[in-house]
Formats: sequence, structure tokens, C-alpha cells
Amino acid sequence: MTPGDNGASTPEEDDPFGYLYADGQARGAQPPSGGYGYPNSVSRVRAVGERQYGQQQPYVPQQGAYGQPNAHYQAPETLPGGAPPAGHAPAPGPGRRGPNTKGLLIGAIAVVAAVVIGIGVAMLNGSSDDKSDNQAGTTPTHSRSTDPTPTSSSSADGQLPKADAADSSVQLSGGAAPATDVKGSRAAGGKYVGGLNQVGASVTWSVDVPSDGDYTLFTGYSATGEDQSMTVTVNGKEFGSKLGLKNWRHAAANDFAQGWTRSYVWPVLKKGNNTISITCQSGDKCNVLMDQLWLKAGRVTG
Repeated sequence: MTPGDNGASTPEEDDPFGYLYADGQARGAQPPSGGYGYPNSVSRVRAVGERQYGQQQPYVPQQGAYGQPNAHYQAPETLPGGAPPAGHAPAPGPGRRGPNTKGLLIGAIAVVAAVVIGIGVAMLNGSSDDKSDNQAGTTPTHSRSTDPTPTSSSSADGQLPKADAADSSVQLSGGAAPATDVKGSRAAGGKYVGGLNQVGASVTWSVDVPSDGDYTLFTGYSATGEDQSMTVTVNGKEFGSKLGLKNWRHAAANDFAQGWTRSYVWPVLKKGNNTISITCQSGDKCNVLMDQLWLKAGRVTG
């Protein structure tokens, strides 16, 4: 050894980069086999031109300093198939559907509509019944008959009465009187009551009924020309409106043989004896002939 030259390098003075200097190269320093001067390095030094490009190299993630983010790091949610970002629910996959809220809403509306319709129908029916009862108790009605022949009607308590208007059981006053001149009367012997076309003329029938309640009083008559009407009194109390005596047959004026038909009202009678009067009062039109009277239980039209 000579001063300034200690010969071969000792381990502690070995310069791993000696091969880079002229004196190191003079001493025969060689690059370490590990590459870049670091033992066990995975890299290998290659001569210029030796590396072949175009070949796919395995990806080796670069490890950054501890606690420092890696520049090559990518969050899982940014990679294909990665986890979704926090705070966002994954989109439903094919074939999966959420709850059918639209169907539930339609079903609820249908149930509510059915309930409302049911209540409306119930209220309407109740209102109609009340209206019918009120009108029937105060307003007489009339109907056209193609067969004026009276028919008897039986109730649970027995057969209801009927009478010819010219019968002795019917009281006539104010000029009303029996007659037989006009054909077509269905009363016995073709009799009927005429002379009703004057104020004060009346036909009064005394009749017994088996129980309190609603009844229908039918009147057989003949009217010609314009329609007529007379006043009904039940047990001394005037009925709600006039007894309509329309010319349903469209008989020509004074052609009474062609005008026979019937009309009716709905009086409320009490059990036992009742007095019913048909009277020509001021303002009435009474140019009719009357042949029969009869009762039916309840409010009927024929």
C-alpha cells in the first residue's frame, strides 16, 4: 500500500458508486449486480437498446412514503366494478323494481270512491222515500184507465167497500141527481149522477174501514171537452188539492158516452166510519157525470 492508496476498498469505505468515477474504474470497480447500486433491487441495468418495447409489462404499484398518498392510487369507486361513492345508493339492477306506489294509490282511491258512492245512494234513496211520503199525504193524483170497471180489493182485515154513485147509500145534494140517459155507465142499471155542474152540488159517501192508514179512493166518471176538477173533503176536512177529472178519452164536447174513465186520490182514513164528499165549489170545473166509488188499501194507481 502507498499513501493515498489503501489498495482494495474496505467494506466500510466501499463506495457503491465508485464505478462512476475514473479512479474507481481504474481500480476495476463494477456496477453492482442488483442495479442502480442498491443490493437486491428488482431493477436490472440494461445496455442501451437492450430493452424491448411493445411488450406488456406487469403492473407494479408504486409505494409512496408512509402516510402519504400515492400518485398512482385510484379510489375503488373510480375503477370499473368498484364500490359506489359513499352516500349514493346503488342503482337497482335489471329485473328489480321498487314498491308499486302507483298501484296502491289507485286502489286507495277506488275504495274511497266506492264508500262515497254508497253513502250518496243511501242518502238519495232516503230523500226519495221522504219526498214520496210527503207528497202522497197531501196531493191527490189521477190516472188514465182503459177499463173503468171497478174491481174489488181485499186487505188483511177483509174486503173494502164499493158503491154506485146513484145508490141509496150515497147522499146527493145541491142539485146532484141520478140519471140514465147517457150510455156507458158501469153502475147497476146504467145509472149515474148528473147535475154536478153547479156550485154546491155534491156526492157524499159514508164508508167503514178496518184500520187506520192510507187508502186509495177511486171515482168513475165521464168528462168531455176541457179537463175538469172538484173538491174532496174527508171527515169534514178539505183534502190537499183538487180531484183531477181529465178528459182522458178525448171525448168531444158533451159526448159523455165516450168519456167514461176514472181518477183517484190518496186519503188517510181512520178505523171505523169515515165521510168522504166530492163537491163542486167556487172555482171548480164540474161538468162531469159520476157512476161509481170504491176503495183500495194503501196508495195504489189501479
